[in-house]
Amino acid sequence: NSNGFLVKYSNNSGWISNVRAGSFTSQGNHIKSSTRLVAFNTDQAGGGMLGLTSVEPGSDGKWTVTVIPCHADLVTDLDFSPFDDNLLATCSADETVKLWRVCEPEQEQPGGAEVTLCPGEGRLELVAFHPTSSGLLAVGSTKTAQLWDTSRQQSPLAALEPHGDQLQSLSWKQDGSLLASSCKDKKLRVFDPRAQLTPVQSAQGLQSNKDSRILWVKDSDHILTTGFDQMRGREVRLWDSRKLGSSLGSANLGTSNGHCLTDAPTRGVAMVPKLALDVMSCEVMRVLQLTDSFIVPINYHVPRKSGQEFHADLYPDTLGRTAAMSAAEWWKGGEKQQSPELPSSSAAPSRSPSSTSGLSSGFLPSPSQSGKAISSMLGPSSKFRHLQGAVLHRDTHFTNLKGLNLTTPGECDGFCANRHRVAVPLATAGGQIAIFELSQAGKLADTGLPTIQNSVNVADFSWDPFNSHRLVVAGEDAKIRVWQVPEGGLTETLTEPETILQGHTEKIYSVKFHPQASGLLASSSYDQTVRLWNLESGDEVKVLRGHQDQIFGMAWSPDGKLLATVCKDGKLRIYDPRKSADPVQEGAGPEGHRGARVVWVCDGKYLMVSGFDSRSERTLYLHSVESLSSGAIASAPTDVSPSTLIPFYDPDTSVVILTGKGDTRVYIFEIVPEAPYFLECASFNSSEPHKGLAFLPKTECVVQEVEVARGLRLSKTSIEPVAFRVPRVRKEFFQDDVYPDTAVWWESSLTASAWLAGSDGKHQSISLKPKDMTPVSEAPKEVQVRKYLPSSHYLEEKTDEQKKDEVCVCVCVCVCVCVLLLSE
Repeated sequence: NSNGFLVKYSNNSGWISNVRAGSFTSQGNHIKSSTRLVAFNTDQAGGGMLGLTSVEPGSDGKWTVTVIPCHADLVTDLDFSPFDDNLLATCSADETVKLWRVCEPEQEQPGGAEVTLCPGEGRLELVAFHPTSSGLLAVGSTKTAQLWDTSRQQSPLAALEPHGDQLQSLSWKQDGSLLASSCKDKKLRVFDPRAQLTPVQSAQGLQSNKDSRILWVKDSDHILTTGFDQMRGREVRLWDSRKLGSSLGSANLGTSNGHCLTDAPTRGVAMVPKLALDVMSCEVMRVLQLTDSFIVPINYHVPRKSGQEFHADLYPDTLGRTAAMSAAEWWKGGEKQQSPELPSSSAAPSRSPSSTSGLSSGFLPSPSQSGKAISSMLGPSSKFRHLQGAVLHRDTHFTNLKGLNLTTPGECDGFCANRHRVAVPLATAGGQIAIFELSQAGKLADTGLPTIQNSVNVADFSWDPFNSHRLVVAGEDAKIRVWQVPEGGLTETLTEPETILQGHTEKIYSVKFHPQASGLLASSSYDQTVRLWNLESGDEVKVLRGHQDQIFGMAWSPDGKLLATVCKDGKLRIYDPRKSADPVQEGAGPEGHRGARVVWVCDGKYLMVSGFDSRSERTLYLHSVESLSSGAIASAPTDVSPSTLIPFYDPDTSVVILTGKGDTRVYIFEIVPEAPYFLECASFNSSEPHKGLAFLPKTECVVQEVEVARGLRLSKTSIEPVAFRVPRVRKEFFQDDVYPDTAVWWESSLTASAWLAGSDGKHQSISLKPKDMTPVSEAPKEVQVRKYLPSSHYLEEKTDEQKKDEVCVCVCVCVCVCVLLLSE
């Protein structure tokens, strides 16, 4: 390219297939992109359906394409929110505007729109989000443009003066102060909606009434238009919005019946947001071309020698993803502007380990000065951001699993495991639970498996962390049954529990063992109480009250002194059971009422809650234990899905791994005790939905492979071990920055009676370093050795006469070769 750009058209393998783009007539574009997702028109349902795919491919290098039924008639235009990758606005010939909370194409899409607006001006043609204010939309109908605040859905903020003919295009100025339009009456108009409903500038600018587009040039006063001249030649013109009488310049692009979008046959073109570009390869622009059967990515790169440095001259500050103000604030005259924002790990998250790029901690012996500069420029990032999940060899799988219970309550994790065995609920009558020994992996028998029979439906169950043979099962009959699994596993069906705990008056939600004291169990129930049990005596020892509704989840603090609960009444509570039956602290929990989980993080200083926001989006919240009443100090939205994200927290790395029953994606975050608190890491994706994910003790991890967590993934027909590893180059060394001394949490520090009497315990710690490995912090630095010495090295060793002789010999050889070639 003469302008210095290297334009790369992907080969067929890089095209997004399974696309059925329709040929429809509307004023809007037919494809739009956020940093994560791509939405486009399809020919299905008369154009009322949209296709949805992702910007980046999945772990298999391919794109998943799904469709969403949106409207009863043609979708005429669409737009992603600049502040939310998953918020999509659509307008249609059915005279409605809808807002959708879409999610990854592999996941189940929402069944309906979150917001529906009815402008009442006939067929709608255009929709555009405001660039600085959240929830503010410009909507264009046949002749009228309206402004809507999505939080007040009854009527528009303003209806601008009608145009003289068909409205063809709308564009906001980057600072959000002005709105420009182009129209079939050949006029260009500029509106200041807060000052007046009539145009502040208007002029006969277009040469033809054929199709046109208008676009503000950044935050300047210049406007760019594309359209047709009087000879039907396509043209581009530049205008000063303050003087629309004549254009500042123009360029003719030749004659064609097609609109001036690209020079190739296309149904639409979308530009991928800047925050999704690969800056380390000097990608400055990415365009997605929609054709009848494919979406073709077109990448624009600036050739640079170094791909290891950030080239600041190519990337001026770009707009961030946080709205400067609300629609109401803007309408009242607010002039706040977005602050420039640097891309973080959550801006365009990797969809799989294979799609990540860049260098993680440990790829280099020590960070260079340029690396530090990039790190400070791009903001905080996690050393675990490239964490890779991998399913282990099939020899370690349990296969041919039949009769799995797929309808366990939302408060139940779905199954549980310890270092020796796994417990799986079955759908057969009598609340049966199958026990599988991890040392006996393989294909399971079709029939005749011994089980634990509880005689009632199972609500929740858990292994004793200090006794790998003891399993407690909570039933819907308000009883807790304690079972003892014999050494080597079940050889016959068990029907008589070791102990039955009775005290709750209604069915039980969940059970949780104390993290320090042996034989101490907490249970929550529909009777809105939490009860503590001493398993050694079989007695109920404490009853905690104060809940006003369903108890979604509970968790003991790491030191075992406190118990936290999250409830459907919207409250987060902390109890000190030995001092009071009432909560010692209360605070606001998640707004959504579909389910939640709570876990203590960062040495017990914070509570992380996994729940739903008011729009039913799954969201993570972080609360300070010292000021629970102040509300969440940080949040991290994930996606829209009906199942609650179940967290597993590793205190050694401060990494939390989350997934929901029925999901195919596993989210991973590092939690840090300072802003931004949540550092998103590469997620793990499975090929089929899983029913649960349980984790094993840290000693089961293979440190030689830099494995920081090992889990068991339960699917409909199998149990598969999954290893989560940090990619490192020098694996021959023990990565002591990843493996601090770990707590021996599988050994109790005191008895239940001692804890109830007021004593506290603390786990011992051990090192995971094998005896034959050296810590990487003590490893010798690698010396860079050049494969070949530079020519100057050889020349310095020779005299001038030797150099002349060598030159003469080379010349003679070249002459001889040329003569031989000519003679042939």
